[in-house]
Amino acid sequence: MKIIFSLLVFVSLLFSDATIEVIKKVESLPSIALEDASRDYDSNFKLTFYKSLIADLNVLSIFNVDRHYRGVGFNSLVDVANKDMDYVLKYSLSKGDANVLFVDIKLLQNDEKVLDKRYKIGRTNIYMFISHAIAYDINKYMGRPSIEWIKRKVIFARVVAPMKSEIVISDYTLAYQHVAVRGGFNIFPKWANKKQNAFYYTSLDGKKPTLKYVDTRKGVSKSIMSSDGMMICSDVSDDGQKLLLTKAPNGQPDIYLYNIANHNVKRITKYSGIDVNAQFMDNDKKIVFVSNRMGYPNIFSKSIDSNDIKQMVYYGRSNAACSAHGEYIVYKSRESSNSFLKNTFNLHLISTKTNFIRRLTAVGTNEFPRFSRDSDAILFIKNYKGQSSIGIIRLNHNKNYLFPLKYGKVQSMDW
Repeated sequence: MKIIFSLLVFVSLLFSDATIEVIKKVESLPSIALEDASRDYDSNFKLTFYKSLIADLNVLSIFNVDRHYRGVGFNSLVDVANKDMDYVLKYSLSKGDANVLFVDIKLLQNDEKVLDKRYKIGRTNIYMFISHAIAYDINKYMGRPSIEWIKRKVIFARVVAPMKSEIVISDYTLAYQHVAVRGGFNIFPKWANKKQNAFYYTSLDGKKPTLKYVDTRKGVSKSIMSSDGMMICSDVSDDGQKLLLTKAPNGQPDIYLYNIANHNVKRITKYSGIDVNAQFMDNDKKIVFVSNRMGYPNIFSKSIDSNDIKQMVYYGRSNAACSAHGEYIVYKSRESSNSFLKNTFNLHLISTKTNFIRRLTAVGTNEFPRFSRDSDAILFIKNYKGQSSIGIIRLNHNKNYLFPLKYGKVQSMDW
């Protein structure tokens, strides 16, 4: 029953009605083509790397990306088929000792080199991180806002069978996947720091839900604390020293602040109903969270040091699964209520300073949104027609991209 209660609170109570559509704006983007000058690798690996670059350049959302694969010498003239392109990216993959992968690039504009760089990575099976770095550097050269998130790792819980799951570390496209925790039922992973070298997760295998900590550098795991009913870390402070926890020692979930240095636990909400999924905001001085204190799930905020609670969303009657950054909050909202058909759950973006509201998704079940640290993008989980995917929303470009999971279902994630 403890396990069922935990899942019902975090997975079932997340819905609402939306009223405003995203307005797509048409803009003229410069064109870019790729030319592969690699010789050291077989055609399968070369094509795999090419597809990764194509995906990353598309996600940049600043180019019209030509999808034709062309092999051309690194120092030769641009292929005649690309002579009218605004930009051409030439790249060459080469082998070093001990399976080291080198990638040399040249970005050309009107046949003139405007950017060149060499990349190195220790293993070919993590090639995608070079692809992400190339996209990051091109975006920087083009003078666009930082996309540091493209180089970060994603951590997610994948349900693979009833009461069985895996904690997986991946890149944002899911091309790289490393199972960090397997066996048992482990959910709600959360990065422990900005360096992404440790994480928390909830284990539901013991008598009580238990919060665990894993140091990926040392391969060490330890239990932090347990609680009846529920024990979940929903957010970590910017300095990594404080955790927002959801605990239900007396049957009803409330939000607690845990200080890592002195192990002090402070109760933040005291409500006879449901308070869950707290996220830090306003330099970790306030929290935004989900509560049913109005008779249905909705989004609220409060200062950590005061009892004043403010309603944040006035649209719909079932809103949940929020994430905050600066003045903005993104949350999950139920768009339909049908007892016989699958309902639609969309993501919405609001400003805490205006009446601004924007719908970010259109179909399926869209949940567990997470802002990037620079607020340029939102990562989320999408389940649609039996397929589970990680999605990314480029807020400034009104574009969404999906990366499907090959097997299992994503339960929750962080980046």
